[in-house]
Amino acid sequence: MSKSIVCYRTYGSSSRRYNQRAFTLVELLVVIAIIGILVGLLLPAVQAAREAARRMSCANNISQIGLAMHNFEFAAEHLPSGTVNDSGPIRNEPIGNHMSWTVKIMPYLEQSYLYKSIDQTKGVYDPANAQARQTQLAVYACPSYPLSARFGVDSVDIGSTTYGACYSGTEVPLDKDNDGVFYLGSRTKFSDIGDGSSNTVFLSEKISEQGDLGWMSGTRATLRNGTMDPVKKNFKLVTSDLTSNPDNGSLVMGGFSSFHTSGCNTLYGDGGVRFLSASIDPIVLKSLCTRNGGELTTTYDW
Repeated sequence: MSKSIVCYRTYGSSSRRYNQRAFTLVELLVVIAIIGILVGLLLPAVQAAREAARRMSCANNISQIGLAMHNFEFAAEHLPSGTVNDSGPIRNEPIGNHMSWTVKIMPYLEQSYLYKSIDQTKGVYDPANAQARQTQLAVYACPSYPLSARFGVDSVDIGSTTYGACYSGTEVPLDKDNDGVFYLGSRTKFSDIGDGSSNTVFLSEKISEQGDLGWMSGTRATLRNGTMDPVKKNFKLVTSDLTSNPDNGSLVMGGFSSFHTSGCNTLYGDGGVRFLSASIDPIVLKSLCTRNGGELTTTYDW
C-alpha cells in the first residue's frame, strides 16, 4: 500500500498542508522484478534477430563467391580447380603445392593485389607465401563463426575460411577422379554438369577442426564432401577414422556443418544460395553433390 506523507509549508504567517505520495520498498521490488522478466523475454528475440542478420550476411558472402566462380568460368572457360598438386590423393598435411580454388578466384573478389603477391609455383606452405597465408579475408568467414576460431585453430597466424567447395558426394580421399565439381586438378565446365547446375551443390559451410591448414590450402580446409558432419566440440573433427588411425585420418575430408541453427547456407551451380537443412536425407544430399550422377532430384529450400 502506498503511504501518504503530510507536509507543511509556511508562507509568511500562514501555513499550507498538502499530501505527497511515495513508493514503498515492496512496490519498488515488484517493479524491478517485472522489468527483469521483460528483459529476459526480450533477449532471446534480440539474439534471434542478430543471428538472422548474420545468416543473411553469410549468404551474401557465399553469393559473392558464387559470382566470382562464374566470372572465373567466363574468363577461363572452366571452373577453378579444387586444388593443385603433382599427385594425389591429397593428404591434410602441410606438404605439397595445395593451391586452393579460393586463391584462383581472388581477382574476381576485388583481391587482385593480394593475389599477385602469392607465388603459386612455390606452394601454399612456402615462406614466400607466409604473409598472404596470414591474411584473413572477411568474405571467406561466416559472421556466426566465433572470432577466436577465425584465424586458424592451431595458430593465430593462419587465416581460415568457413566455406568448403564440394569435391565428392561421399567420404572418399580427394583425388583426380572425384564425382563432385571441385577436385584435384579439376577443370569442370558447365557442360560437364549433367545433373544441371541448379541441382548441383558447389559450396557450403564447414567448421574448421584442429589442425586446419588455412584458407589457401586445397585440403579439407577448403574442400568437403556431400555429408553432414556431426556436432563438433572445441573444433576437433569427430571422426573415428581420424582418431583411431592417424594415417587414414590425414585422408579424411569431412562434410558440411555450421554454427547456424539446423543447417548451412549452400551455393548451387546456378548461383542460387539456399539453406540446407541438417536433417536432409543423406541420399538426397549425396545426389545434390555429384555433378553427373543422373539422379532425379527436386530441389527447394530444404
